[in-house]
Amino acid sequence: EEQEKKEGATVVLVSAQVESELVDLDPEDRADFLESLNVNLDNTGLRRIIREAYDILDLQTYFTSGPTETRAWTIKKGWKAPQAAGVIHGDFERGFIKAETISYEDLVACGSEAECKKQGKLRLEGKDYVVAEGDCILFRFNV
Repeated sequence: EEQEKKEGATVVLVSAQVESELVDLDPEDRADFLESLNVNLDNTGLRRIIREAYDILDLQTYFTSGPTETRAWTIKKGWKAPQAAGVIHGDFERGFIKAETISYEDLVACGSEAECKKQGKLRLEGKDYVVAEGDCILFRFNV
């Protein structure tokens, strides 16, 4: 820990044995196994490595969702909506009009996109909107 602070580094301890065993367990057994180790699923070694890597690289995630698929997209923190749209396709960035945006927390609390709209949680964001971690976005564009 002392060396970590001195160098400004981050250390994440990972047990390859534990991670290997987690992969082979069904969800109920996985939860029991982690409980026996006093670890929750969000603090397993692999998830901690991913979180630390995102922090070090200054990355974040936003989501898109349609009738058949939900996707997570990785972008740099501080990117504006058109830049984030460009990760999906260059035409989305070039023809950007608006981003229909719902925060992840609002979507979970409301339970559906329709309920978010009903409660006024859906926002129309423009070209200067800085995408937030966990935003759920539908991009409007025209090329």
